Amino acid sequence: MPTTTRPSSHEEKQRPMPGDQLVPNPMAMATNGVTIKATPERVWPWIVQIGSGRAGWYSYDWIDNGGHASADSILPDHQQLAPGDIVPAIPGATDVFCVAVVEPQGHLILTVPDAKGGIQVSYEFLLLPLDHDHTRLIVRGRLSQRWPAATQPSTVSSRSPIFIERVYSVLARIPRPVKLGVAFLGHHLMESRMLRGIKRRAEG
Repeated sequence: MPTTTRPSSHEEKQRPMPGDQLVPNPMAMATNGVTIKATPERVWPWIVQIGSGRAGWYSYDWIDNGGHASADSILPDHQQLAPGDIVPAIPGATDVFCVAVVEPQGHLILTVPDAKGGIQVSYEFLLLPLDHDHTRLIVRGRLSQRWPAATQPSTVSSRSPIFIERVYSVLARIPRPVKLGVAFLGHHLMESRMLRGIKRRAEG
């Protein structure tokens, strides 16, 4: 069984996933994956503790974690999530991401709500056992036709904006097609590093 990172196959990109129903007619969708030499029980603790101000996102910490290094160990205080909990996307966020579904050792869905109670984005983590010591982690993001609608105001405490917030403020002023392309490129780079980070930690 290969243990190196490989992109999602055509079958993975086309397969239905449980969270698809949260954004039934997406404007855009991205599916990525990684094969990990570890059981789902060993991978799950690294996923359930993600979030800025928690374990981080295992990606470029200077972008999405306020410069704080993502955790290299399991954090007992961040091993429980329930629907409605908040997994901060950036330091100080209080409404993004919101936990929609959590099934320990198997499945996590995060959402980005908007000010009108709708869902702009679903972000899904699915663990599939391949054999007794290999797991496939599939991650899917879906953008609704509402994106980018406004989230709840004042989600971040008073402070100087971090890099990613400055990027968001620039994106807000450019045409939607360009905004979508830039957002997906940035998402792919960040998510690919996150998957490699989860793989390294779980296999270690």
